[in-house]
Amino acid sequence: MKFHPIEELPEDKVKEFFVGRWGSSQMVISSGIYECSDLDGFALLDEAQEIIGLVTYTFHGSDCEITSLDCLEVGRGIGTALIKEVEKAARENGCRRIRLTTTNDNINALRFYQKRGFVLFRLIPNAIEKSREIKPEIPLIGNYGIPIRDEIELIKDLDA
Repeated sequence: MKFHPIEELPEDKVKEFFVGRWGSSQMVISSGIYECSDLDGFALLDEAQEIIGLVTYTFHGSDCEITSLDCLEVGRGIGTALIKEVEKAARENGCRRIRLTTTNDNINALRFYQKRGFVLFRLIPNAIEKSREIKPEIPLIGNYGIPIRDEIELIKDLDA
């Protein structure tokens, strides 16, 4: 797999991917409001040069925060490979851990990240209510019919 830094891709293509998958290229989480197309990240492209996997991240001191991870083809190792690229970038930038946030309904993400060495770190009750004030398109009901209410922060220690 050959990954491309997202700054090498046309900005409209990156924004289009986010809008198609998330409704907006803006990510609103308890750590901040991010324009994902402006962040560091990596993308995997298919033969037609279309994005099939994309991760974005930002640095906060000795932490690297994954702000988004999305793959169009599940089960091919794309997400795992994207996480490894972020780990490499984090180490190169002197980070000691990686953190990320997901929502309480995202059971698949919780399974995925824990299998890759992330541990549950913090629950932020009712965080999504505050996020909807900024990004009202966040749905009320998520995966498996679960109301989307809380954020769950996971971390992975890079020193381990």
